[in-house]
Amino acid sequence: MVLLAQFFGALYGFLAVIFGAFGAHALKKIYTDEQLKSFETGVKYQMYHALLLLVLSFNFNLETTLEKYMIYGIVIGTFLFSFSIYGLTLSAAKGNKMKFLGPITPLGGLFLVIGWGLLIYIIVRNLV
Repeated sequence: MVLLAQFFGALYGFLAVIFGAFGAHALKKIYTDEQLKSFETGVKYQMYHALLLLVLSFNFNLETTLEKYMIYGIVIGTFLFSFSIYGLTLSAAKGNKMKFLGPITPLGGLFLVIGWGLLIYIIVRNLV
């Protein structure tokens, strides 16, 4: 599980840098200010959670069921949240908004909340 967290942390970080640069340069010409802001939100959340995965992988054994669920929640949540935003903004800019992605963004957010909630629970449990 540690390697999985490290892999996705590194992958998400790598892609966040690429997408951030892409958004700052190429998309700036075709996106509205609102679309660019949404895209940047996806990039920020992706980078935040990439770093979180790396920090967790170097500080926890990630062997318990709760720790595994925490990592799955963050990995899946980041993908659903950020990549649905990328799809929504890109398709809207091209005039063919993929509306089916709309409900996926909050679902990704829910997975992220579950991941963070499990982290809080694990920390509190270890304190007691």
